[in-house]
Amino acid sequence: MRGLVAVALTLGLGATAACSGTGGTPVAPSPGLTGSVSVSPADGVPVTPGPGVTMPGIRLTAVPRNDGSFDVTEDVMLPEATDIVQLQLPDSGEHLPGLMAKTEPRATNLQVVADGEQVPVEQTSLAAPLDLPLTVAASKLRLSYRLSGSSVQRTPSTSRRAGAAIRPLTAGADGTLPTTLTVTQGLLNAVCPLLTETRCAVGNPPKLGILPDIPANKALVVLQLDLPN
Repeated sequence: MRGLVAVALTLGLGATAACSGTGGTPVAPSPGLTGSVSVSPADGVPVTPGPGVTMPGIRLTAVPRNDGSFDVTEDVMLPEATDIVQLQLPDSGEHLPGLMAKTEPRATNLQVVADGEQVPVEQTSLAAPLDLPLTVAASKLRLSYRLSGSSVQRTPSTSRRAGAAIRPLTAGADGTLPTTLTVTQGLLNAVCPLLTETRCAVGNPPKLGILPDIPANKALVVLQLDLPN
């Protein structure tokens, strides 16, 4: 399976994992702000009915940054209310090709809204699986965070081509939930190593997308993309 992923990507990556950075102004969604969290959609992200919003499922929107990190929003609707949610970062092991298998993904500035109410989060940085307690049982969640350390960038550094792995932090909440992932810009290819048909890009650049309604327990996606300047 690893061979299929590597061939599909053809990234030609001979680099090291991209470092996370905090420089520059975050693009929407922008986790890490103090004060109240707005539950309205991020600018530029259309609100349409579907899994994660109006029916059980997960909808993840990832905004690439020029340092190889992503500003991520996850909208989650669970079949039943729960008072604890399991969070897990993208796989950094056997399912990823080449240098990507050595990445060290990390989520920072984590914020959580449950049924419209902000949840106090003691551990806002995540480098390993975490069981997140909610203040009340809830069925509708919104998570925002910055995902870093999951990218590998091509050398020389003048190139903006990169490979990255993304997966919802909430994928372990219910492995059957239909999951849709959107990368807002620069997407060139997408591979889902846990699916039988590993290439999961749909459409054509610059409007390339990712196959919708992937089961959450298989929603690990390896991206090929051009990072913004």
